[in-house]
Amino acid sequence: MKFVDEAFIDIAAGDGGNGCVSFRHEKYKEFGGPNGGDGGRGGHVFAVADSNLNTLVDFRYSRRHEAKRGEHGMGSDMFGAAGDDITLKMPVGTIISDVETGEVLFELLKEGEVITIAKGGDGGFGNMRFKSAINRAPRQKTPGWPGEKRSVKLELKVLADVGLLGMPNAGKSTLISAISNARPRIADYPFTTLHPNLGVVRVGPEQSFVVADLPGLIEGASEGAGLGHLFLRHLQRTRLLLHVIDMAPFDDNIDPVAQAKAIVGELKKYDAALYEKPRWLVLNKLDMVPTEERAARVKDVVKRLRFKGPVFEISALTREGCEHLVQAVYQQVKAQQVAEHAPVVVDPRFTPLPSEGA
Repeated sequence: MKFVDEAFIDIAAGDGGNGCVSFRHEKYKEFGGPNGGDGGRGGHVFAVADSNLNTLVDFRYSRRHEAKRGEHGMGSDMFGAAGDDITLKMPVGTIISDVETGEVLFELLKEGEVITIAKGGDGGFGNMRFKSAINRAPRQKTPGWPGEKRSVKLELKVLADVGLLGMPNAGKSTLISAISNARPRIADYPFTTLHPNLGVVRVGPEQSFVVADLPGLIEGASEGAGLGHLFLRHLQRTRLLLHVIDMAPFDDNIDPVAQAKAIVGELKKYDAALYEKPRWLVLNKLDMVPTEERAARVKDVVKRLRFKGPVFEISALTREGCEHLVQAVYQQVKAQQVAEHAPVVVDPRFTPLPSEGA
């Protein structure tokens, strides 16, 4: 399936039905009185988060979504039926924003979450609503209210705990296939990954985290160079970035340190908050570096990058060092999850006293 993480659609809730003007007609009852019913409300447009979807491709080819209008009111005190609602299934992590104003309207962050994108119009009043002691034969009615209509932008940001960051051909796809259940396309040429791949890493019973493999970044990505800039948004919801560095590039003239610095610069240009996220170095392809040269080469890279955070030496191909990396990542992710859901401690000195009589 083609991966699509952005789409523009038009939605329209149903209009309300019109009220009815009608009078009761029965034999021997000349003045039966008004009995015109109200119109039915228009159908709503709902959106529901579905974890079985991972792309917005369905909305790329279906741009217009319109709910049914309510039925008109009828005589004999009959109200019109409400219009049928429609429910749009969207991937978890979808952001819905208004095209004209750019305002973010909704975010679908939980499986099964349902929100109302557009509300249907209320039905109009029939003439039985206007009956009174001084107006016994009203001929007034009101039309149905129009339903909400808007053009919205759908933007998908994948929900992953860990994001893999690096140049093309750094071994990110091999790494995600080594530690998770994901099976991305792997080849010996750059830009093999054309869309994000998600994998669940099983650490132990009821212990797991989600990792995202994105297309490789190159210098100038924040301005549109390469493919990675299209998917930088997917890193914004991660808790941890793993910066994968190729320690054995094909071309001897390539400097891994210069490439790493360029990627860090692109992150800073794209989003300062993304740049500030926790980032660990993962030095990959060490199986292709002579054993006697590994320590010196690793020390040189870390020193030139002036990196102060955790550094992991691995080989995604042979899975050397991967288990240690997985355990450390899980502990970091778990600690952040606990911190995010920690109860807020309130100083009792500033707790408001209950009101008297409460």
